[in-house]
Amino acid sequence: MAPKAQTSKAMRPDIQATRHVVAAGHYMAAQAAMQILEAGGKPRDAGVAAGIATGVLESEFVSFAGVAPIILYMAKTRKLVTISGLGVWPKAASTEYFQKNHGGKIPRGIPRSVVPSAPDAWITALEKFGTMSFGEVATAAIRFAREGFPMYPTMAGLLQEKKDLYKDWPSSAEVYLKNGEVPEVGKLFVQDDLGKSIQYMADQETARSKNGRAEGLQAARDAFYRGDIAAAILKFHGDNGGLLTAEDFSQFRVAIEPPVKAQFGNIDVYGCGPWCQGPMMLQALALLDGIDLRKMGHNSTAYIHTLVEAIKLAAADRDAYYGDPRFVDVPMDVLLSKEYADARRAMIRPDQAWPEMPAAGDVGNGGVPWKGAPMGDEGAAESDLDTSYLCVMDKDGNAFSATPSDGSPSGPVVPGTGLVSSPRGSQSWADPNHPCCVEPGKRPRLTPNPAMAMIKGEMIMPFGSPGGDVQTQAMLQVFLNVFVWGMDTQAAIEAPRFATYSFPASFEPHDYQPGLLKLEGRIDKSVGDELASLGHRIEWWPDRVWMAGSVCAILKDQASGIMRGGADIRRTAYAVGW
Repeated sequence: MAPKAQTSKAMRPDIQATRHVVAAGHYMAAQAAMQILEAGGKPRDAGVAAGIATGVLESEFVSFAGVAPIILYMAKTRKLVTISGLGVWPKAASTEYFQKNHGGKIPRGIPRSVVPSAPDAWITALEKFGTMSFGEVATAAIRFAREGFPMYPTMAGLLQEKKDLYKDWPSSAEVYLKNGEVPEVGKLFVQDDLGKSIQYMADQETARSKNGRAEGLQAARDAFYRGDIAAAILKFHGDNGGLLTAEDFSQFRVAIEPPVKAQFGNIDVYGCGPWCQGPMMLQALALLDGIDLRKMGHNSTAYIHTLVEAIKLAAADRDAYYGDPRFVDVPMDVLLSKEYADARRAMIRPDQAWPEMPAAGDVGNGGVPWKGAPMGDEGAAESDLDTSYLCVMDKDGNAFSATPSDGSPSGPVVPGTGLVSSPRGSQSWADPNHPCCVEPGKRPRLTPNPAMAMIKGEMIMPFGSPGGDVQTQAMLQVFLNVFVWGMDTQAAIEAPRFATYSFPASFEPHDYQPGLLKLEGRIDKSVGDELASLGHRIEWWPDRVWMAGSVCAILKDQASGIMRGGADIRRTAYAVGW
């Protein structure tokens, strides 16, 4: 049983509801999902609607042609599955190619493009688990794109900050820098080509739906992966040195896979597999499960230090072992075992911080984990490019959790489509010995990682966050705020955060900042001083900074059935319910 919600100060109330709740990275995406639910759709239909909408409303952070990892739970069958929503490297890609042509780097733009996966992920969720058509769930996104929506401060600020990156590609500047300037806050922002691309898929679905819903969904998929959209992407990439081919597109399908799981007290926490960084949060939870955190006090020196050291230990294993399990033997059973957690927990020293990332653990298979030479403190320009998140739950406990991503500064808009074709190859390595090295048909190691928590087989909380390498850290803190500290959902999300950067970043050039720990300003300054005395290299964030993530969560009380939705004030996230 989740602890009873405690009264605590928050700038927004929990959204309490008995029928269904949506929490999403943009308030209009949440409303789009709510309309689907009120029209009789299921959480998976509504989740897809919100996910597609984020690719319009947050196109600085999310591309409709990007990535979209998903976890779904069906209460009636108690079935929990993941949809990878992650593209693969073209057949022509290799570490040798990047060593020879790009000096061992994976440069920004077209060279890092993998096959777009989000369209197939959304359609697969509808096809296998949903009830509605692609056109029905895409209606709101099409309207937001073609009619426009009011430009808001977070998006305008990111466009201004990355203005020079958008200028690199005329096709991107045409969309995001009309007349060379960032769209003004409060003015309508229209993405007509993007709306036409999504509408084309819906139209193709309608034309073939007379043969049934499945045929219609296949038509929408074919419109993207075999039709005019694929042709436009492939021509533009081919004309500019890209590696993607028609065969890469036509043969691609997302994977439906079981989740991975860790236990914290009586709670089972589920994430996507080691093709993403999701297991890192689960490893950190397994380490912390054997420690009396409440005795330390919330956001005390001891508490923050302990969490940070657990995160470093999990990050070391992420760096050494995680990769696409279709190509790499990832010892997930060992890494998430109680025995392994017990051994690693002993490496947390209460009076001293690891000055760098610790060594990876011994998984007992005789293999030597990857150990490269991490790059210096470079502060990669792309490392803060970001993502969104959304979750949906209904009264029966059916739940949907997804983390769509691939922001528009990372790659060029394909002319005439409004789409940035997934630049997620930025999260691979050109080192052939790294578990996440480039290989034909291989998935990069993704930072987006939706999660769910359950007690005795019943859903209690879908949750997740954008934030790159901060994602798992923000999610961990919010989870503990709820289940250790008894905070209500919104207060748990709004509480001040911290994040360590003492490991190689997931984004090219994989910059490494040993010992760096960032704290939000509401954390007591004396705590920062004490953490510095333990060896942490302290830097201060402003209060409620968007780089600290943007967590959304829905917590269900098992006794009353009441759901409590929360959404982060650090960005444009909102929760709605009924």
